[in-house]
Amino acid sequence: MNDSGTGLPPSGRSLRDRTARLLSGALGSAIVMIVLVSAMWAIEVVDYVEDGHLDRYGIVAHEPDGLAGILFAPFLHAGFAHLMANSVPLLILGFLAAIRGIGRFLAASLLIIVVSGLGVWFTSPPNTLTVGASGLVFGYFGYVVARGLFDRRALDILLGVVVAVLYYSILWGALPSQPGISWQGHLFGLIGGVLAAWLLRRRKPS
Repeated sequence: MNDSGTGLPPSGRSLRDRTARLLSGALGSAIVMIVLVSAMWAIEVVDYVEDGHLDRYGIVAHEPDGLAGILFAPFLHAGFAHLMANSVPLLILGFLAAIRGIGRFLAASLLIIVVSGLGVWFTSPPNTLTVGASGLVFGYFGYVVARGLFDRRALDILLGVVVAVLYYSILWGALPSQPGISWQGHLFGLIGGVLAAWLLRRRKPS
């Protein structure tokens, strides 16, 4: 008996599987980013109640004790206005960065945090205290754009182009400009994002 007509052809099944993986990745990335940004808001509420005492755990440039702040600084902010400015681009760019898999996203995030934090620690004026998630924002921007170049998958290329067109103006924030803004965090976050896209790129079978 010939039962080749029962079910989808291989191409149809492949498309269905890819669509299912994409939808699953989108749901997972949305949940991760909502949890992440919600945690930042909860931390900022505690910081407000504590009169900003949590901010001292940020990055203190050139101070050995300030190195620990590399891991804490992205989750701390200098007030609710600062957090609000970061929340929307963080949600959007983080969602797009995580859509290809939570594991790669977490690895990229850690690399961005470390590269951005070390850049701030080494290049900021001595004893400068830096907090905020803008390094992650710039990192996710660089990651999504560069991922399209390195992975060369149609969806990643499309996302990279869209992000580059919509958010290209943030690149000015990676240049020394406004006092009180850590352009170092922006610049090295961007570098960290591109580096993460390169290191975590899809490997072609040998």
